[in-house]
Amino acid sequence: MNVHSHLLPAMPPHLIVAPTEPTLSERHIRILDAAEHVFARAGFHTATMQDVAAEAGMSPGNLYRYFNSKDAIIAGMAERDRSTIAADFAALCPSRGPLLDQLEELGRKHLVHQPREKAVIALQIWAEAARNEDMARMCAGIEETLIGGLVAALSEAKRTGELPADLDEQSFLLAISMMADGFFCRRAIESSFDADVGADVLFRSMRALAHAMPLPATQMQSMETQS
Repeated sequence: MNVHSHLLPAMPPHLIVAPTEPTLSERHIRILDAAEHVFARAGFHTATMQDVAAEAGMSPGNLYRYFNSKDAIIAGMAERDRSTIAADFAALCPSRGPLLDQLEELGRKHLVHQPREKAVIALQIWAEAARNEDMARMCAGIEETLIGGLVAALSEAKRTGELPADLDEQSFLLAISMMADGFFCRRAIESSFDADVGADVLFRSMRALAHAMPLPATQMQSMETQS
């Protein structure tokens, strides 16, 4: 099942971005991992390239060979996440079981099994995107990859009869994306937040909504008329 990657906006040309997975070099991976630790601990604006270099165990001069700025590192982090999401959705397949089970597995992978610092960084990125157009475009790229994969998966689940044919996909996607964003915010802000309990609530809600959000009657009538 292909993700709608053609919808993605172009990355700002002045940012030197690491190659996408699985072609990331060991050095790129080390730098991005180090940057995540540093940014989660100190924040984007306080952290310096020297801090990232020290965390990665290399000289600042060597670091600049791979990324020319903190913004470029952030772009590399965002692209790595987008690439991972795209690969995960490409692996969705009816032969692997019910779609909602597969979506829950993916959700737990990205929301629960990742370290809390990923949520902290996501919150910083969202805040920065409110005033930084380059960051906003990177966020849009990740969101469109996610939505593209979900749209393709939902269409297949409706075709096979797992989900209702009259499911309001747009409203359903909006609802679960807002819930997932709220989950990330709670996990980032509250150190005592129980991610497992929160995930149970989130995915029970997802399953209930999938069978409780039909298209408005007028829209269904219009679709039936067109068909």
